[in-house]
Amino acid sequence: YTPYTRARTRPLSHSTFRAGRDLVEMEPAAVNTREPKGPSQNVPGWKLFGKVPARESAPKDSRTIQQVAGTSPTQPQQGRRKNLDFEPLSTTALILEDRPANLPAKSVEEAQRHRQEYDEMVAEAKKRELKEAQRKRKEMKERFKQEESIANAMVVWNNDILPNWENTRNTRRVRELWWQGLPPNVRGKVWSLAIGNELNITPELYEIFLSRAKERWRSFSETGSETEADDGASVADRESSLDLIKLDISRTFPPLFIFQKGGPYHDLLHSVLGAYTCYRPDVGYVQGMSFIAAVLILNLEEADAFIAFANLLNKPCQLAFFRVDHDLMLKYFAAFEVFFEENLPRLFNHFQSSNLTPDLYLIDWIFTLYSKSLPLDVACRVWDVFCRDGEEFLFRTGLGILRLYEDVLLQMDFIRSAQFLTRLPEDIGSDRLFACIAAAPMLNGNRKWSQVSSSKHEKT
Repeated sequence: YTPYTRARTRPLSHSTFRAGRDLVEMEPAAVNTREPKGPSQNVPGWKLFGKVPARESAPKDSRTIQQVAGTSPTQPQQGRRKNLDFEPLSTTALILEDRPANLPAKSVEEAQRHRQEYDEMVAEAKKRELKEAQRKRKEMKERFKQEESIANAMVVWNNDILPNWENTRNTRRVRELWWQGLPPNVRGKVWSLAIGNELNITPELYEIFLSRAKERWRSFSETGSETEADDGASVADRESSLDLIKLDISRTFPPLFIFQKGGPYHDLLHSVLGAYTCYRPDVGYVQGMSFIAAVLILNLEEADAFIAFANLLNKPCQLAFFRVDHDLMLKYFAAFEVFFEENLPRLFNHFQSSNLTPDLYLIDWIFTLYSKSLPLDVACRVWDVFCRDGEEFLFRTGLGILRLYEDVLLQMDFIRSAQFLTRLPEDIGSDRLFACIAAAPMLNGNRKWSQVSSSKHEKT
């Protein structure tokens, strides 16, 4: 029982003529658009696939459409535009026709009014869709420009910088290129070189600790407990680490569906985290580590990811947080507040009056190196410069986020601010964020981050 048969078997009320509706017959493709729509393409998140085509139904020839609409095959269809570079999809679903013969004819005035309303509808649809097409063309041009820039940078990194790493890494040209973001296909290599391997971990050593981890998992699954504690960690701590790893892996980048059970990287992430708990039983597994390991796995081979992971967590700042050294953590927070007050005095005073302290939002950011708080592509660019500048850039990124949302946060109370900073908007763009980071220099008078941080650490 379609709208077409209904329109022809019972007279229409005057209200149905409004906005030219009695003049408009809709093609089957247009009728389908009344069905519930899927998620909007503008919903934040990872767009792993292309945009769904606007019209998914099978194309129909003109004869079929005319038969459904109740028109003669030879009757000309008004409202069609030909030989245009762009024809709005909405207008192709609008066909202006006279009233069917079994209904009273319209007056001249009514027909003219409906014609005007119809023309306005078509013009508005065309204007809206032309604007959307212009926006898409602009986005496409920007994407092509970005891809060309990445391709050129890739050539420079592969041919000029990486072969002469020690001599070029600290030059002004390389640092500026680094700030713009690393090309994805050299990112893992640069991260490995920048993080270094002070612990002298080899792939063979990783295999040894991985074997120990697998043996413990096997023993734990068979007996429900571990029988040895020869590495300084209690049985309870080990069991807790095993449970936490299993729980956290399923919560690591869930929109990607690649680290969850059955995903291609689930076992790999489990292996890296399990091997680390055997390598550093004094640290064990701490919630948040899975995000760091996952980002490394996405950019490095398994053994290289473990080597970078172990060395990264051995840095003073990360070690202080993952070992939950409260005194050191408070000193880092105190150093951060010095630059917070210097760069954003209004927001700093607002947070002070609201009793919103840095530990309420910085801990989550530092624990995961922003990989949980920011979109993955933005987080990777933060990691690029973090590998270049060290711990200072982690806190500078925090200032950049606060600057980006300063006006919003100034209107919020304690609870809303804490909630907002814990779950940042998902539409953060890297260019906007990095513009705010660049506007937040880590200078307090003539003192740099290292000097302020050292002075805080020296105080008892």
